[in-house]
Amino acid sequence: MSEQTTHQKIALVTGANKGIGRAAAEQLAALGTTVLIGARDPRRGEEAAAELRAAGGDAHAVTLDVTDQATVREAAKQIEARFGHLDVLINNAGISGSGQVSPQDAYDQIPSTVDLDMVRAVFETNVFGVIAVTNAMLPLLRRSPAPRIVNVSSHAASLTLASDPEGPFALLLPSAAYSPSKSALTALTVQYANELRKDGILVNAVAPGYVDTDSNNHTGFLTPAQGAAVLVSLATLGADGPTAGFFSEEGPVPW
Repeated sequence: MSEQTTHQKIALVTGANKGIGRAAAEQLAALGTTVLIGARDPRRGEEAAAELRAAGGDAHAVTLDVTDQATVREAAKQIEARFGHLDVLINNAGISGSGQVSPQDAYDQIPSTVDLDMVRAVFETNVFGVIAVTNAMLPLLRRSPAPRIVNVSSHAASLTLASDPEGPFALLLPSAAYSPSKSALTALTVQYANELRKDGILVNAVAPGYVDTDSNNHTGFLTPAQGAAVLVSLATLGADGPTAGFFSEEGPVPW
């Protein structure tokens, strides 16, 4: 039997015990992928994995705090020992910095008065955490016949959209933490894609849309399943799929 027919797809989704990450894990599991639920809280991660298994999926919890190098390294060790490779990495874990408020109410992000410690915390998770996890998982991804990396960004990352005084974000408060962290993430996505292009590793950023999640106090109008669809689409790209792109469900997002 050939390697292609025996190869079981393994996907790691960070921040997957709830919200968009959980929905992406569910959709990947429904496609027959073995899903690893990355979660900071082992109990919540195991509960999510158990629910996916009860629904017929193959899911396993992996304790993973993207800001803690020790847990990142340990997660990579556990995945290597149990599965030997990784096919998909979805860097979904992220924080807003403002707690559970909508973007219209995030007054603590205004650039001229922002708390630098908050900015550092947001970048630690949304940017540096992605570097830490990606670099730890790359040796496992290189063992896949079709490795894919998906970084979960936001429409707020788009400098084109944000700088348009007549555009859709004109009414949002200026942000010195969340929005710039996601802009940095899309830039980082392009750099990884350029480095890994020759190895057949496709790396893209996604904007799920305004999804009903804890982070915006459930003010979003899309369901987590709707937001996750574009993540799964890019996680399952064919060999001729794009890399170094920034996409939403509607298509490319302007830089």
